[in-house]
This record gives sequence, C-alpha cells and structure tokens, in this order.
Amino acid sequence: MSAASPTQRWWRACAWLLLGVSSLAQAQPRAWLDRDAISDTDTVTLNIETDAGAPDYAPLQADFELSGQTSSRQVQWSQGAMQSRSLYGVALSPRRSGVLTIPALQVGAARTAPLQLTVAASAAATPAVPGNATAFVEMEVDDASPYVQQSVGVVVRLYYASQLLSGELGVDAPEGASMQRVGEDRSLVREINGRRYNLVERRYLLIPERSGPLVLPGARFNGRSAGGFFDDLFGGDGRLRANAPDRTLQVQAQPDAAPQPWLPLHDLRLRYTAAPTRARAGEAVTVVVEAVADGATRAQFPELPPLDAGPGAQVFAEPPQYDETFNGSTPRLTLTRRYSVVPRQPGTLVIPGPRMAWWDVRGRQARTASLPDLSLAVAAGAPGTAPPPTALDTTSPLPGTTATPSDAVTVAAAASRPWGWIAAAAGFAALWLLTLAWAWRRRRVAAPGASHAAVGPAASAQVPSRGELRRALDHEGLDEIVALLGRMGGVHGLDAVLARLADPAQRQALSDMQAARWSRDGGDATQARQALRRAFHDGPHWQPPQAAENTGLAPLYPSGR
Repeated sequence: MSAASPTQRWWRACAWLLLGVSSLAQAQPRAWLDRDAISDTDTVTLNIETDAGAPDYAPLQADFELSGQTSSRQVQWSQGAMQSRSLYGVALSPRRSGVLTIPALQVGAARTAPLQLTVAASAAATPAVPGNATAFVEMEVDDASPYVQQSVGVVVRLYYASQLLSGELGVDAPEGASMQRVGEDRSLVREINGRRYNLVERRYLLIPERSGPLVLPGARFNGRSAGGFFDDLFGGDGRLRANAPDRTLQVQAQPDAAPQPWLPLHDLRLRYTAAPTRARAGEAVTVVVEAVADGATRAQFPELPPLDAGPGAQVFAEPPQYDETFNGSTPRLTLTRRYSVVPRQPGTLVIPGPRMAWWDVRGRQARTASLPDLSLAVAAGAPGTAPPPTALDTTSPLPGTTATPSDAVTVAAAASRPWGWIAAAAGFAALWLLTLAWAWRRRRVAAPGASHAAVGPAASAQVPSRGELRRALDHEGLDEIVALLGRMGGVHGLDAVLARLADPAQRQALSDMQAARWSRDGGDATQARQALRRAFHDGPHWQPPQAAENTGLAPLYPSGR
C-alpha cells in the first residue's frame, strides 16, 4: 500500500477535526416532566429534547405503564447555520404511590438526568362503599371555597360491579354558576374491599358567578345491568340507581387588593423553551415563551404580554398555541407563543422578560410570574440583509459623562471595527482559497465525466424529501419552512426562494403566510397555513436552471468582458 500524499493527509486531518467539532457541538439531551406531583390514578408526560436519536424507554417499565408515545422534529436557522432538534414524549401511569425516580435514559451516546415524581394515593382508591352496592357514585371538587369566576374542577366517578347494558350519568348545573363537561370519559378497573369494580371517570368545569353559598347537586346514575343468576332466580329487573351527596361550596368575593385583570389560579409558571443568546443584525431569531396555568381555561386566560425590544429591534408575534388538560381534578392550560426578533444594528440587545400578575387561590395573596431579561450579542449582518441603522446623535454625551465630537468619532470608529469577526473572516477566506486551489488542481488531472459523477450524488443526498416538507408544513414555523425550501432549491432566504419558484400559487401562498405572521393582529394564520399545504402538496415547482454560456475558455479564466 502506497503512502498517502501530503494533500490526502491534510484532508484526513480536516475530516477528523470536523468530526471532533460535531461531537462536541452535540447538545446534552434535556428531560422534564409536565408536572412534579400527581395522584396514582393520573398520568404524567415525560418530554425529552435531543439531537442524538430516540431514547430508550425500557428502564421506565419498572414503575410505570407507558402509552401515547410521540415525536416531532424542529429545524431552524440560527446564526447562519441550520439546527435540528427532536422532541420525544411518552405518557407515564404510575404502578404505585410514593416518591418515584425517573431513571437516567440512554439517548445516543449521552444520558438524561434523573427526575423525581411524587405520586399520592388518591382518595378514590379506597372509597366508602355503601354496603355491598353493585353501583355507587362519588363526586370530587378541587376547591371547596373558590373565588368568583375561578375555574373549579369537578370529577364524577361511577363504580359498577356488573356488566351494564345501558346507563346515564350526569350532574345538574347549580344556580349562580355555569357548568360544562370537558374532555373524554376515562375507564379504569379497581378492587375495593375484595370486590372488582369498573370505574368511569367524568370531568366537569364549574365557574361561580356570585359570592356566597353555592349548592352543587350530587351526581346521579340510572342504568340497567346485564343481570346474573340471582337476578333471574328472584325476579330482579337489573335496574341500577346511584346518587352522590350534594356539595355546598363557599364562594368568596374578589379581593380589593387583587391585581387586574382578575386571574385566580392554583399556580402559574412561565419559562423560555427557546432563548437565543446570539443574533445578527437584520436576521430573525426565535424566542418561545410557555405559560402553564393550573386552574384556568383558554377562555379565562389573557394573552401573554408582548416582548418589547424597544427601538433596537422589531418583534413579530405568531398566534398562540393552546393545550387544555387536567392535573388531577384541576384544569390545566398550557399556552405557547413564538416571537421573531429582528435586531436593527450590532451591539448588545436586552429584551425585558415578560411578567404576569395573578391571584394565588391557595395562599390567598397576589403573586407575579416573571422571566429574566434576555441579552443578545448582536453581530453585524451579512451585506444586504441588515435594515438601515437607526440614526444616533453622536454629539450628545452619555448620562453622567462629558464628551466632545472628536470623542464621539473615536468611539464610533472603535465600535465599527469588530476585530474578532475580521480575524475569523480572514481565516475562513484563506481556507476557502486553499480549497479552491486544491479543487482546481484535481479538475486539471481528472476526467470531466468522472468529476460530474462524483459531485452529483453527493449534492443530491443533502436535499430534503417531500415527506420532510409535509411535516414542516404541518408543524413548523415559517422560518423552518423557508429554510427547508431553501435547501431543496439550493438558495437561502425567503426572497431567494420566491425568485426560484416557478408556480405563482406557491409564491402567493408563501407571501400570504408571511403577511399573516407579521401582521399586527396575527392575521388568519390558520387559513394561510392551509393554503400553504395545498400549494405545496406535491412539492415545490422550481424554475429550470439557466445553462451557463459556453465561452470556450478554461474555468476561472477571465473572459475579457
């Protein structure tokens, strides 16, 4: 075997260097639970965010039953590079009560951090059975002394020991309150006092409209069972009736010191699910804020406060996404909103964190949920991408200082010289020239047909599939869709994609989606996304590439024009 040439050894070293950099750049997988405490009759969702492949759920089966596994993929541009992350979710039903440990899970070559979950034994696990009843009903209220306009979760449970042919389960709305059924019925099996019962769990949402005593009628059940040996022997008709006792709630008036708008909750938590620290002038970065409110519905919860970046940037908000579930017997709302922040000029951009005032119904006091300020290091954008910089008064000194016009010129000149970026650009330019020279040398010694055969498959292997595009159209934002189309068309940016598309309907659908996203009121984003799916249902229609003019001259040789 002949020894490798200096050029081959140099390229092998570059390949190993790139592999090392990519392995270091791989982010540590992040795991979290949607709540830290549940009852033994409830479920909790484990979320894992990673870029290293699907996690191994096998260690979870010792303490949990697994169901509802989901996965989604997010692709976005950040600092001129494309980043891909996957989010995996699985629903966990505990096999026992107590403090359970979510073990560290293997995700690729890394492992997640262990988590703790508190599982409480629910009161419904050993209910008081009236005698040896074939069927009985119980009703649970999550707050016996709620406030006016507070969302109160009501859970009705029907236990029956024989097979049912028919039945009707319900509860009447009390005077002075509104009540509606929410979600789907849940079916379980429980053993109580040595007898096996089927369990149907139904949820309601009660909202008191005035203060004072509120009588909630007990849930009732009327049905007919399939009967059995003793029913046939003694002439039983198989009818079943059961009622839960009435409940009296003491509704409290709105406190005088309560913040406005009035927002009574059990808990409110805010967090960033995407919080960049770097950006470029004229290029959008994505900030995602999530609010989890225990004791609220979508109709009651106000909008998240807007991000205010001041004159240093433009902020465009997409319509919020809502998810309504239950935490035990308490309603839970998860609201997610994406913001696109476009810095106007290089420097440090500080975005104040959002704040929301609410009333703690358990602690009976006003509280404020807040997030820390975001600080972005904004670098100079690529030529032609940054918007016109805001005019600054360089003759006025900063507060508490004195300065002359010459000082202002000196400061402006120093700020305009980002030496770090200049050095990095020079290094990349030198590397590019070396690569270009090596490629030119190979082209002179290799056959033209072999060159095209080597380049064609490698380039086409990087083009995303139509399946990836369809998934992005269903779940991703406009930035991710444009980035994916740019990779498919070999261009970068929305304007370049629009110029490359040949179908007017596809160009119009992209323009409408951008207008709906950046409009002040959010626009009709749902209708725009549907139009986008219809326009790209069979993939993008690109304009044919223009053939290069054959001048008869060698490559890289000046044509003299």
